[in-house]
Amino acid sequence: MLKGISSLISPDLLFAMAKMGHGDRLVLADANFPAHSVGKDAFVIRQDGILIPELLSEVLKLFPLDHLTPPCHVMQVSKGDVERGVQVPIWNVYREIIAASGVNTDLVEYERQEFYAESRKAFAIVLTGETAVYGNLMLTKGVI
Repeated sequence: MLKGISSLISPDLLFAMAKMGHGDRLVLADANFPAHSVGKDAFVIRQDGILIPELLSEVLKLFPLDHLTPPCHVMQVSKGDVERGVQVPIWNVYREIIAASGVNTDLVEYERQEFYAESRKAFAIVLTGETAVYGNLMLTKGVI
């Protein structure tokens, strides 16, 4: 245990965030995300049972977001889900947490296959227990 580090931040996650540099990406993946197949070249960290909002709050205490490019990306709702009226309330939760961390940014949407393609380039993918629809969130690391 370390002082000041939340128990939600596993040793593997802390190690990955410390190794990341400016522009590297961290994916906070929901429980349905194919982390092990998409993240073949990434550091895949299992955080089973932990929800993304609680993890995001703790990650942002340690992880600077990029200010040169949009630092927060989500998976766009598919056309079929839009037609069915699927709502994504978790995004509002993410926006509130990000704003509370002092960052003034919005969530940029990637089409599903584009999100997967960008995730393949991520430094680390954290597979959580999040079950909210379209709950995946990609963060780009900035500088201190």
